[in-house]
Amino acid sequence: MTTTATETLLDPETVASYRRDGFVHIPGVLDAAEVERFRAAAQHEYDTGTALNRDDQIFKQVVNVWTYNETLRDLTLHPKLARLATELAGIPVRIWHDHLLIKKPHNQAPTEYHQDAPYWPHANCRHSLSAWIALIDVPVERGCMTFIPEQHERRDIRPIDLTDAHDLFEAAPDLVFHRRVTHPLRAGDITFHSGYTPHTANSNNTDEFRYAHVNIYADRELTYDGKPHVCTDPLNLTVGQTLPDDHFPPVG
Repeated sequence: MTTTATETLLDPETVASYRRDGFVHIPGVLDAAEVERFRAAAQHEYDTGTALNRDDQIFKQVVNVWTYNETLRDLTLHPKLARLATELAGIPVRIWHDHLLIKKPHNQAPTEYHQDAPYWPHANCRHSLSAWIALIDVPVERGCMTFIPEQHERRDIRPIDLTDAHDLFEAAPDLVFHRRVTHPLRAGDITFHSGYTPHTANSNNTDEFRYAHVNIYADRELTYDGKPHVCTDPLNLTVGQTLPDDHFPPVG
């Protein structure tokens, strides 16, 4: 079945669930052939790509792979994912950045609870969201995502130390008693979560690598606020400037 550009991919209940909880699980977005193609490219980048922090035991993080890896560019700019992100956000979006997050077997280092957006140099951003794409089956033991629902309107939480299991709950003590939802994923499944949804991923306790590719989408009209960030530092942007399309492509 084909769809036109004006048809929606998501039913109203799915969109409402995302906007209520701050996250949603969408199964089977990529087919088996796509998963295999993109996982092979992710494996290549694990072996050859430059990590953002080479000493990080939580994961190997390779940022903006779309700019040089032709295969993973197809995933970052995948039109179906862009349409899903646009329907969930309800506004036009652009790619903020992508990154591979690869946990080696038995890495013994969870990604502790945090929000994403406090790290980003964004002003006047109406919405941002990440598509967390499983390129291998990710059960709980391999480091799937856990979310704290209905907290994505919070703007009072500072950037959190990803290595400190207590830091989020010291910054926001009330969250200790909120319910948490864990989503194991099959290869090809995606979770979308708001930039302000608190979330975590446990360590990889299996014998296989955990391959995840993340597309981060943000309001197409947001402006740069001047804070340092690896994706904007080389660009000599001015405060108040809209992000340049060649580095942060509009999608959807």
